[in-house]
Amino acid sequence: MRVLLLGSGGREHALAWKIAQSSMLDELFIAPGNAGTRAHGTNVDIDTKDFQAVKALVLDKNIGIVVVGPEDLLVLGIHDFFLADEQLKNIPVIGPDKVGAQLEGSKDFAKQFMMRHNIPTAKYATFTKDTLNEGYEFLESMKPPYVLKADGLAAGKGVLILNTLKEAKAELKNMLADAKFGEASSRVVIEQFLKGIELSVFAITDGDSFKILPEAKDYKRIGEGDTGLNTGGMGAISPVPFADDTFKEKIKNQIIIPTVKGLKAEGIVYKGFIFFGLINVKGEPYVIEYNCRMGDPETEVVIPRLKSDILDLFEGVASGTLSERDILFDDRSACTVMMVSGGYPEEFQKGKQIYGLNAVTDSIVFHAGTTSDGPAVMSAGGRVLTITSFGKDLSVALRRSYETAEKIEFEDAYYRKDIGFDVL
Repeated sequence: MRVLLLGSGGREHALAWKIAQSSMLDELFIAPGNAGTRAHGTNVDIDTKDFQAVKALVLDKNIGIVVVGPEDLLVLGIHDFFLADEQLKNIPVIGPDKVGAQLEGSKDFAKQFMMRHNIPTAKYATFTKDTLNEGYEFLESMKPPYVLKADGLAAGKGVLILNTLKEAKAELKNMLADAKFGEASSRVVIEQFLKGIELSVFAITDGDSFKILPEAKDYKRIGEGDTGLNTGGMGAISPVPFADDTFKEKIKNQIIIPTVKGLKAEGIVYKGFIFFGLINVKGEPYVIEYNCRMGDPETEVVIPRLKSDILDLFEGVASGTLSERDILFDDRSACTVMMVSGGYPEEFQKGKQIYGLNAVTDSIVFHAGTTSDGPAVMSAGGRVLTITSFGKDLSVALRRSYETAEKIEFEDAYYRKDIGFDVL
């Protein structure tokens, strides 16, 4: 099987690492990839949002299956582009079509979907610039803290949690009237605040059946003790200690099954990953958000725990035979620690040479934002490397990742030293 993987981050490196282990693989191409993915296949430097360029690559390399990493390509409709093209329509794409991707592309769409299918979530209302005053009134009817979410994609930064009514009203105006997040905040969802502990659950579906992947918990804030600005994610752990069998059964029956059945009932052909961003409120799971792809950095702990052949699962998705495929997991704990550029998630510098990668023995280093300059590896993003380790328990896995982080250096590198602190 000749595979094209689209994307360039830590999620895509973890997927490339896993795909490269498949006995079904003939050749792997990653577009555009990064300095880490080149160890597992051939990087191809194209603009993946240029679907004609993707088409030319697929035909040139005789690709048999396309795996889409990032959400923006799915929301832009890359799956629909393939289905509508005579030369591409029979090449499977792992990732939903444009309508299915609206589960992530529009918070309002996702909320309405959950309401229609009785999937537990926080109460909410949606507002636009024209209904700003009604938004103020809705905020006045709620108790703090106040949750404001940009309706569209905002690179993981479109959710604000505010403690005072004055702040909430000011930010609502910023988002709607002053376009704080651009087009993404032309509509804003105001949501009831749910108090609990968060986790992420992942399923892969062929539109009829599904397989549940290991759960994970990520750490979004830049500072230790979950303080400071939100980031794309500073680390993750799997499994999640409080997600026992009883709780996972509730997730399956109250959330995953109704979601997959709801998509089918509405005629949405969904083939790919569904990410369930959940919160445990006194032992009951609620959906905070859907994503239409795997999470990052959660992929970096979930995919290494997958013992099954990932291309066998993808083939099951493509052919509608996923129910016949086996899915097995490593029972060990996994954790990942993200090394980021100094200043991230605000202004940061790129182009810093990374040292020590060859000294790593007890961990897997996935590249999140790197490029190569000859044999040298350089930083090329805010999140640069993610260090994943296994252990018989979480504390052992974390110790290994931190020992590895001390071996790797680049100017102004930073990482949180308390990943997993809240569940250990």
